[in-house]
This record gives sequence, structure tokens and C-alpha cells, in this order.
Amino acid sequence: MSKVYVFYNPLAGHGKNPLDEELIKGFFKGEECVFCDMTAKETYESTVKTINKDDKLLICGGDGTLNRFLNISEGVPVECEILLYPCGSGNDFARDLGKDAMAEPFVITKYVQSLPTVTVKGKTCKFINNVGFGIDGYCSEEGDKQRASSDKEVNYTSIAINGLLFHYKPTTATVTVDGVKHVFEKAWLAPTMNGRYYGGGMNAAPAQDRLKNDTLSVMLFYGAGRIRTLAAFPSIFKGEHIKHKKLVTIITGKDIKVEFDSPRPLQIDGETVLDVTEYTAKAPTK
Repeated sequence: MSKVYVFYNPLAGHGKNPLDEELIKGFFKGEECVFCDMTAKETYESTVKTINKDDKLLICGGDGTLNRFLNISEGVPVECEILLYPCGSGNDFARDLGKDAMAEPFVITKYVQSLPTVTVKGKTCKFINNVGFGIDGYCSEEGDKQRASSDKEVNYTSIAINGLLFHYKPTTATVTVDGVKHVFEKAWLAPTMNGRYYGGGMNAAPAQDRLKNDTLSVMLFYGAGRIRTLAAFPSIFKGEHIKHKKLVTIITGKDIKVEFDSPRPLQIDGETVLDVTEYTAKAPTK
């Protein structure tokens, strides 16, 4: 009899929402559910090899959990149907597909079969939504610090506003897309997008289609001081930042390299990497 393999990360949602096994079983009445903690490497590796083509694989968590699963599964063939239960803290992947947080499990197989890669500090991995460089990486770093020192929920909007007003310093960004170099002064953001959303609802690349991701979109928010940038920044949540032609540029391509003239934190689907000066993102080969 086929089974439902439930892969979960107990740290998803910052560890504040433990997996409700009875709720998950309720979605698959009459089917046997096998639960697997993705942070237990040996258990994960032994379990994933037992999955058959007729089974189902359910990933429980947000963007970081999905990213983790696809990267640790690299080289291990998973031929069954893959579903997602979006119960993380960001859920931008689900948002991009028109699904709300805590929506009933839905099939994502076609969305994870071909993914872009990013190379940072000599390490290459897949990414689901985006690679964030600039004040978004700063927000990710500050959020990590706040979680380490307090049980209070992190307010990323507050972190971003304080960063724009006081703490974060823009930099010069050199962006090379398919061999063509562009230089942007006072760069605040330089994310490369596979989908439209990141950062908990920012519609950074409104025209990006993750199913047609033979090209990626790099978005630059640049050129202005703190007050003008802060005034325009909220428009990113509705994708209307692109109307600010003197502040925002989006370039699409297959091979994107972003270089900053001084180290900054970077985030990959919400996971922070510190002291980064450059990254390279590549669209998947079809």
C-alpha cells in the first residue's frame, strides 16, 4: 500500500509552531503517514531512499524548509508526487502560487523539477524564490540576532525602516547579466528572483514566472538617499515600485553576477550568509 511521507523541520516558523500530526493525518484519511524530521540526517537519508513512485511526499514548512529539502535531496531520485503544507514564517513560494499560509496540502511537483542555482563563497545550492543582497540581507541578519536574544516575534518591517533611516549603508553594485556589465550607485537592494515574491510578501519582480524560469530577474533599488528611498519602498509590496523609473531597474538574464564594493549579509530563501561581496545566480538548463 502506498504511503504519505511527511518531511518536516521542527525549526520552521522559528520553532514556534510544532507540527500537528493529527491535523496532517486528517488531510490523508485512509492513508498511512510516515513522519520524518529533516534535521535528523541519518533518519532522513534512510527514509528518502524507501519512497516509491506511487507514494506521496509532503513537505511541511515554509520557503526555508522547502529549500532545505531540495538541496539535501540533491542526487537522490524522488519520483513520487510532491506536496507542500505551507506552515512556515514567510511562505512566499505558496503566495506566488496564490495559496495562503496553512492552506491544505497542494501539489508542487512541476515547480521543483528545474530550479536555479546560486554560488556564494565557493558553495553552490538551489534556490526556490530568491537570493537577497542588500538591506534584505541586513534584515535577515538582524532578525537572526533578535530571535537569539528574545522570544518575541521579529518585526521585519520595523527592522527595514530603521535600517533605511539609520543603520544600513548603501553600496556600489556592479551587476553583470549575460556578460553585460551595469554599475549602480547607492544600491539598497539587489536580489535575483526566481518567483515574484520574497521577504514575507514583497512583490519584487512582478513579471517573473517561475514556470518559465529559463531567465531570472535581478532587481536594483538604487540611486537615492534615505528619505526618498524610504518613501518609495512600501510600493514594493504591491509591485508598484517599478513605476519609480529613476530608483528601480529590473534586468532579466540567464547568468547574473552581483558584486558589492564592501561586504554585506545575504539571504537565500530566508537563510542568512554573512560578509558577502558577490554572488552568481544561474537559471536552470532546460
